Amino acid sequence: MEFYDKQVVLITGCSAGGIGHALARAFAAENCVVVATSRSLSSMADLEHDSRFFLQELDVLSDESVRNVIDNVLEKLGQIDIVVNNAGVLSVGPLAEIPLSAVEHTFNTNVYGSMRLIQAVVPYMISKKKGKIVNIGSVSALSPGPWAGAYTASKAALHSLTDTLRLELRPFGINVINVVPGVIKSNIANSAIANYNRMPEWKLYKKFAAAIRDTADVSQVSNATPSEEFAKKTVAAVLKKNPPAWFTLARYSTIMAIMYHLPLFIRDSIIGKAMNC
Repeated sequence: MEFYDKQVVLITGCSAGGIGHALARAFAAENCVVVATSRSLSSMADLEHDSRFFLQELDVLSDESVRNVIDNVLEKLGQIDIVVNNAGVLSVGPLAEIPLSAVEHTFNTNVYGSMRLIQAVVPYMISKKKGKIVNIGSVSALSPGPWAGAYTASKAALHSLTDTLRLELRPFGINVINVVPGVIKSNIANSAIANYNRMPEWKLYKKFAAAIRDTADVSQVSNATPSEEFAKKTVAAVLKKNPPAWFTLARYSTIMAIMYHLPLFIRDSIIGKAMNC
């Protein structure tokens, strides 16, 4: 089966309440067939009886899981036109004390998980001489502050990989788009808080414990951009014939871009005062 009038979009991390779930609905609203994936089908139960969605369990940490999903999608749907690497985790803690296992898990999910899916799907896209790969980064990587260093470092790595992939895949007709969200209202904070509660008690940074804990909840601020609004505008950009190489949107995206270009001593002063460190 091939959809000559529709694009097939594979999205990771589509659990209800998250950015991936909002992107899945936004792509479906634009007449796309959406392969919505997460580690558990039950987390996407509201999409189950909608013919626009093809649900798949996918663990981006597993080579076998990624290969099985790609093979299954190509067998059942006949094509993959767009891949959105959205699955990610937010790990919070001071770098001098955060367990290395937490740092490793953050990179395994946010960086290597994306690369695992890219390497699995690119041969198919090259054979078709077309395709789009969308990597979901973060404005936090533009101006890293304290307490979320593992997360911002993983997103900075993903930004760099995206820039290289854009150049390497251009000769094959594949577009690579770096989507860089600002502060989005989503459920990533819920998982971040759950992860934080499993962290050891800070010894060196005990007096900063409240500030560190608040970092896990940053996306729940009252002025965070709704995920549906972010998803609609992101999908419109991705579906353009010539999509932008870099697309950023939502609260704090502009100010973080400005911070990126400031001298480091000014940036450190601003962030230090804001974060009381």
